[in-house]
Amino acid sequence: MWQVIGQKRAVSLLQNGIDTGRLAHAYLLVGPAHVGKMTLAVNLAQALNCESGDRPCLECSACRKIASGTHADVQVIGLASNGDGAGTKLIGIDRIKQLQHTANLPPFEGKRKVFIIDGAELLSIEAANCLLKTLEEPMDDVTFILLTTNDRLLPETVVSRCQHLELRPLAAAEIETALVEKHNIEVERARLLAGISRGCPGWALAAAEDGSLLQQHEEMINQLVKILGADYEERFAFVVQTTALFAQNRATVYDMLDLWSNFWRDLMLVKMSCASLITNIDKKDEIVKIAERYRLSEVNTVIRSIQAASEQLKQNANIRLALEVLMLDIPGKERGGGKQAAPINR
Repeated sequence: MWQVIGQKRAVSLLQNGIDTGRLAHAYLLVGPAHVGKMTLAVNLAQALNCESGDRPCLECSACRKIASGTHADVQVIGLASNGDGAGTKLIGIDRIKQLQHTANLPPFEGKRKVFIIDGAELLSIEAANCLLKTLEEPMDDVTFILLTTNDRLLPETVVSRCQHLELRPLAAAEIETALVEKHNIEVERARLLAGISRGCPGWALAAAEDGSLLQQHEEMINQLVKILGADYEERFAFVVQTTALFAQNRATVYDMLDLWSNFWRDLMLVKMSCASLITNIDKKDEIVKIAERYRLSEVNTVIRSIQAASEQLKQNANIRLALEVLMLDIPGKERGGGKQAAPINR
């Protein structure tokens, strides 16, 4: 039983490979954070080592050990598992060399060794080249699963050695149904979580259990609304703070930009008389009022600017410059009537 929500195409392809014995030696799972990449990777590791006839059964000893992270033949490699300290920003070559050494040993307790590399885009150049040598010479009884939010940040040589599976964001209705039917979450709460999850069920599930995530979401929305009425000095002060945050926690800044993009998308839907489709349903009244301030062309410009800034940061551009340009592209509270209206056209 595959636990990942949605992603029927990817599940079908993997199940068919298991049934026919034609699995690839390496997979690259691509998709946004919390869309289900790790869940699918763990399910595949379970299926490859499952002791039941219907794989993955999730009930046998192997499946339970893999789920708890205690199976000797299944390893997760990433920044969180590096043990190199909180300041580490890349997965280093030493970690991949350890992986190679372990991969050359026969399975200890299972049928196959499985190595899951979480955040493969964070491999250093040396580590990626080292991994490439292993991918070029497939080993028996070893499967590699690389997870990434952006395969363009990986060397093409590494990407070409893997079977590519894209996990796309899900429709809010599909996430809502899963939250209600599989996790017994009240309908209205499920609808809210599904709507603001940006198509990523993992976030919705985490937020259902951890109220601080909703609080963080609220704070990011409030920060955006504050910026709409701020002058250049206040905006650039925010850029300085965010630049410092990015050095400590990139994921939080990426999440912030994604949330902002989603908020402006809601403004666009309101401008197009499609308010019933907005995702931030708890902010509907405020969104409707804010939408009245801007032309549709301005809203579209901001959406493109936010997406451009996010892409630039993922390509290691100058974060302060990218965010300062974004601050200039976000219009003021009232064109000609606020503290200081920001120019829309460059």
